[in-house]
Formats: sequence, structure tokens, C-alpha cells
Amino acid sequence: MSERSSRGGRGEREGGDSSLRHVYGVNPVLEALRARPDEVERLYVVEGQLAARASGELLSRAREAGVRVEKVTRERMAAMADGGVHQGVVLELRGFKYADLEDILDAAKASKRPPLVVVLDGIQDPHNLGAIIRSAHALGAHGVVIAKDRAVQVTGTVAKASAGAVEHCLVARVVNISRALEQLKEAGLWVAAADVGATEPMWNARLDGPLALVVGAEGPGVREGVLKHCDHRLRIPMTGQVGSLNASVSAGVLLYEVARQRGSPSRS
Repeated sequence: MSERSSRGGRGEREGGDSSLRHVYGVNPVLEALRARPDEVERLYVVEGQLAARASGELLSRAREAGVRVEKVTRERMAAMADGGVHQGVVLELRGFKYADLEDILDAAKASKRPPLVVVLDGIQDPHNLGAIIRSAHALGAHGVVIAKDRAVQVTGTVAKASAGAVEHCLVARVVNISRALEQLKEAGLWVAAADVGATEPMWNARLDGPLALVVGAEGPGVREGVLKHCDHRLRIPMTGQVGSLNASVSAGVLLYEVARQRGSPSRS
């Protein structure tokens, strides 16, 4: 890949939601307490359901952060977790703070590594979004970009599916995905999309430079209007009878290929 212009436009900035949010499950709650203790409002527990080791660390971190702990019934906790697997603990935090494109590019610059941004076009399933954020964080991406409308936002279910990675990964929310891709290109990034109809296998493309990876919605994939803004359309070679992969699996496979080409998936 040749070098693009280094000029970059500022991403559309979206602040955090004003409402409170609930994070549930031992690992997501621990990660939130570690990463955002100043944003925690209250810790809810079901007495007798938490394992002793997990309970000890949770309560210790809550005390250190000055967080009030409240014991609730299983029924109330199930309602707070919207029926999800809460493992006897729910954390109440202030609304999720979304980043913007510039925040992600600044994080890449500070890391001294080529920028790597995951851009999601219309992901609707919160489990897929959470799994993608988890893979993005684990495999060295500097952030994830989602659409403000017609796409799932960061919720407690997303946090649970991410195993707490959402508390450490920058998530930018933009009004227009195509415009965001153009802004990333102006900042010097190349854009590659997962496309089941593409002819270029992912390992034939140079993915070790400044890069935005685009993954589309469950079923329809990346919209044609968004594909027009992509430099590469990548196919994930498969030998089975199934024609495509789940969105989060596709993202994980592509991210690992990027990490392989870069020589290490580790973050600085």
C-alpha cells in the first residue's frame, strides 16, 4: 500500500448517553470497576450466589471506589439484566461515553503502530457487537466505529458479550459510515471490506499498513454504497458448504490475518 495524504478531518463527535446503564456478569463488572470506578453509581449483588473469590475482589474494589453495595433478590437482578446471565452481580454506571474518530486516530498515533480501525456497517445483534469489540481489543485494533442509527448501540448485553473489553476499547458512533470512511482515508488509512462476493483472498492483500476493516450486517453484509468507499474487497476462503460466516467470526478472522501480517497481535 502506498502512503495516503496525512490530512484528516475530525470525526462526528457523539457524547455519552445521559441515562444509566447496567453491566452484568462477573468479568464485565470487574473490568468496569477496574477501568471506570469514577463512573460507577452502585453495585448490586444477590447474596449467596457469587463465588467467594469473585465476591471478595468485587466488594474490595467497590469499597476502594466508594461505591454503595446493595443486596437484591434474584428476581430484581434478572430484571436489571434483561434476563441475561448475570452470575449474581450487576453494576450501575453512567451512560456509555462514545469516542470520535479523532480519538481513535490519536490512540493509534500514541501507540507508535499503524492505525487499525474496525468499522461496522449496520450490525444489529448485540452479541455480535460485543464479540467484535472483544476481538478488536485482543488483536490490536485502536477502536471500533458503529452507526448512530439502524445499528445496535453499546448495552449491557454488548458489555457481557465483550467479556468487559468494551470498557477498554474506544467505540466511536458516527452519523454516516461512508463519510467516516472518507475521513479515515483522508487521515491516511486504506479501507478493506469483508465481501462474500469478492475474488481477492484476504491473505493476498497487504494489511500491515494503516487500515480500516469494514464488516457488514448479519445477512446482507456491507452495503453497496459503503463498498464504493473501500479500496479492497476481501474474501475469506472457505471449503465447507456454508456460504458465509457470522459477522463476529468474519471480523475475528480478518483481524487475526492483520495481526499475522504485522507480526504481533500485542498492544503497547
